[in-house]
Amino acid sequence: MDKNEIRLRRARKTRARIAAQKVVRLAVHRSNSHIYAQIIDETGSKVLAFASTLEADVRKDLTNGGNTAAAALVGKRIAEKAKAAGITAVAFDRSGFHYHGRVKALADAAREAGLEF
Repeated sequence: MDKNEIRLRRARKTRARIAAQKVVRLAVHRSNSHIYAQIIDETGSKVLAFASTLEADVRKDLTNGGNTAAAALVGKRIAEKAKAAGITAVAFDRSGFHYHGRVKALADAAREAGLEF
């Protein structure tokens, strides 16, 4: 198995647990250059809020979209969008990525901005 298969296996386990809880989830995906966050409803069929380093408002404040400062900005932004949509509590779906670095920075910033998980 390669690294991506191992990551996807971890993601499958996490998503199964979240699906059993039937709660809204905050899904995170990271690439070398950017980080993306989505709030997905209980059924997994509808995206309720979205934030990433590709958005124009975020890009003007950043020089590099692939660092922890960028992840923290996206975390703050997704929490603001979630509150605007009436969402206060979510389950954190890290998509199989280790809870470290950019993923942790995004989660911490979302918590500080008022999102509970």
